[in-house]
Amino acid sequence: MKKILFVIMITCSGFWAHGQNLLDIYKGGTVVLTPDTEYAQNNNWDTVFKSYYDTLYGAPMGNRKSLVLMPDGSVVVNHQYRNFYSKFSPNGTFLNEFGITGNNGKKFKKTQRISGVINNNTFFTGLNNLGDMFCFDFDGNYKKTLKLDYMTWQQLPLPNGKIAVVGWVIWKTKFRDFVALVDYETNDKKIIWEHFTSRDEFGVHTQLFNYTYEFKVQGAIGCTTMPFSKASGIKARPKLACVNDQLVLANPTSGEISIYDLDGNLVSKKQMDLSRGQISVEEQKEIQQKAIERYKNMNPLRFEGFAGKVSAEESRKAHNYLVKTMEADLRKITDPISKPYFSTLLQDSDGNILFFDFANEQGANKFNVWIYKNGGQFVCESSFVCDNYELQINPEKMVFRDGYLYGLQELKDASGVPLRLVRFSIKNR
Repeated sequence: MKKILFVIMITCSGFWAHGQNLLDIYKGGTVVLTPDTEYAQNNNWDTVFKSYYDTLYGAPMGNRKSLVLMPDGSVVVNHQYRNFYSKFSPNGTFLNEFGITGNNGKKFKKTQRISGVINNNTFFTGLNNLGDMFCFDFDGNYKKTLKLDYMTWQQLPLPNGKIAVVGWVIWKTKFRDFVALVDYETNDKKIIWEHFTSRDEFGVHTQLFNYTYEFKVQGAIGCTTMPFSKASGIKARPKLACVNDQLVLANPTSGEISIYDLDGNLVSKKQMDLSRGQISVEEQKEIQQKAIERYKNMNPLRFEGFAGKVSAEESRKAHNYLVKTMEADLRKITDPISKPYFSTLLQDSDGNILFFDFANEQGANKFNVWIYKNGGQFVCESSFVCDNYELQINPEKMVFRDGYLYGLQELKDASGVPLRLVRFSIKNR
């Protein structure tokens, strides 16, 4: 599904920056993101981002990078499936690559992406397959490991030494999505929000557009053909932000915005005054037909040897089952599908929160903006444009600081590696 760009902003009292604040710029109409020509100069991007051309099982990995801002304005870039990070100075100059060094003096062979900075002096990572969250200082020296017994989608550092985590677990008959506060010092967790979704029996097709096949000997496969129709939990998981020492939990599925204090106590709730888009019956049929054609053209023997034991005959059987079930679902499409209220959010450096919707045009680099004021009042509508870069708008690729927007973005018409670390100024036309 093409992403768009609809933005909503929440502002609370006391969030204004010195001088002209960003809200005034948003109110001024179209906002232009202009690259700062003095930032990140003289970097050889073909060398700095040489892993851009990485692949894994034939799939490109190079653009699956993300950035984290440090307290002094330096930037660290994560490299997916690599065991090192790239550090840039506050003016954007590439400094060095570094990894995590254990107490034994040896470098970690595997690392996860850095999710954020806790207590202004410690990096913490996402989870590995064992539920380990590694914590280390700014030089890469290992400090401790936090253990989480669930999967996570987002980790957000809070000013009081806790980490807000969007997590989920699979139970026998249902999925549990939740938000927890994890104490950095004690590793204790407190669940502050949760949502349960029923779980179908594996291998039984009961929900449109969700397909599973369990092999006789060992292993199983699954896929989904339609956006916003997955059967593995809530339609769209919560997004988090921290503003004015309050945790903002925004639920894209329900459109509800909940405000908590830093100890996880609920302060207030508010419903977004925003209508949701839909995927029409006609659009669903088109998407499903394209999925059917794509799967038909796949090699029927592609599952042979899966888990080391799947035969050619069973691979062909699984292939035929998937195509046949997809074709049956095509004839069952009768109702539109509601989209989530928003796709992602960004928090700017004035304490505003921008909520993005889904785009009807690819590469338009625009979005409509609504702004919440004093806890939830729309005050304006605007749009952002950028002529130089193919914008990827998500909090792993864009971070506000001191009125600027730092991005890890692809330069249009670039020779060599197109990925750049860029700092945008935010101005009206």
